[in-house]
Amino acid sequence: MNGEILDPFFYYLTVEKGLSRNTLEAYSRDLNAYLDFLEQEGITSLSETTKLTVMAFIQRLRKRGLSLRSITRALVALRGFYRYLSQEGYLEVNPLEDMELPRLGPTLPHVLSIQDVERLLAQPDSESSRGIRDGAMLELLYATGMRVSELVDLSLSGLNMEVGFVTVRGKGNRERIIPIGEVAMEKMGIYLERVRPIILKGRESPYCFLNTRGGKLSRQGFWKILRNYALQAVITKRITPHILRHSFATHLLERGADLRFVQAMLGHVDISTTQIYTHVNQEYLRRLHRQFHPRA
Repeated sequence: MNGEILDPFFYYLTVEKGLSRNTLEAYSRDLNAYLDFLEQEGITSLSETTKLTVMAFIQRLRKRGLSLRSITRALVALRGFYRYLSQEGYLEVNPLEDMELPRLGPTLPHVLSIQDVERLLAQPDSESSRGIRDGAMLELLYATGMRVSELVDLSLSGLNMEVGFVTVRGKGNRERIIPIGEVAMEKMGIYLERVRPIILKGRESPYCFLNTRGGKLSRQGFWKILRNYALQAVITKRITPHILRHSFATHLLERGADLRFVQAMLGHVDISTTQIYTHVNQEYLRRLHRQFHPRA
């Protein structure tokens, strides 16, 4: 039953809605869990389900200890599923047509302190070829707030070392220009002049950052590099490439950068996406107040 009824829905989500693979996988888990629940309850047809059926499933998820965010995601998947079935004529009535989703507060991103970032950036060995490459990558990522996919896809043609800017192509194939900064410029210059030609051994590549075999560095490859340096720096927080992006934005706002400037640097279409970092900044100020104010 699962494949027969879910396959056309996921084809619709992929082709017409263009959802990401991660979202599709999450929806698949949620909807398969729902169909398994129906089978356990002896419900053999979706036409027999009502809003109460869905609420019973949600109650099951709560008992399993799922977070409000995970439960809301399951509801989003179910609401879209029932809407599709209704639109395509599989169901006469959509039991979730008027269902409202729980209100979620903003999820504050994890960030590193400036001291953590400085320790991290100090780890690569500036005397070895690999260390020079890694140092350039880490500095550039923190200096620009790029996504890791933008970093590994960065081409030589996207670098303007004379002016100190990098051109990246982000989500939706949108292009943006980001200043690099003096420290990252210096490390990039050393990498491009001294290390990259050694890695290539006379070959050519359009990509800026290469693995030790001269091929394009993968996202997973960079993640391993970052994780190893985080261990060397004794950073106990969970660290991912995206945390450097979050830290970049938060540190700019802590120093008074305009929100529109940070939005442009991150490549956010909607400024409401960038505003999450103002919440992080407010949390930072509250912590300082509690720490240092005599009557906090």
